[in-house]
Amino acid sequence: MSDKNYDTLRLENQLCFPLYACSREVIKRYRPYLDAVGLTYTQYVAMMVLWAEKTVSVKALGEKLYLDSGTLTPVLKSLEAKGYITRTRSTEDERVLLASLTEKGMHLRDEAENIPQQIGTCIRLTPEEAMTLYRLLYKLLGTLE
Repeated sequence: MSDKNYDTLRLENQLCFPLYACSREVIKRYRPYLDAVGLTYTQYVAMMVLWAEKTVSVKALGEKLYLDSGTLTPVLKSLEAKGYITRTRSTEDERVLLASLTEKGMHLRDEAENIPQQIGTCIRLTPEEAMTLYRLLYKLLGTLE
């Protein structure tokens, strides 16, 4: 059998590889900014949801972030240990665990406010290209659910 039959196995023919490599490189660019505020990337995106919603069920947070509970639980425990969030059972349904922003967590938002602009200087796409990429990535995520 010729190598031509295996063209689908060539790295340059894989959509997954540039997605993976870009993800790693973009997150690497975040590191110095996140180190300055004491967060990992996963903690940062969890905090972004909490800054917007103040309180969210852990299940809904996992769905928004595409994270399973095995990945999300240690992230939330760490944020709680830092005093940025609390985790409590819902009074309406004790099966539901809620993550809520603390005052200290709200103040962290001020420290993190400029991170998106700082990252914007690292990613050299026009606003139109960035929006197109954003829409395509969410379209792809939608097809994978």
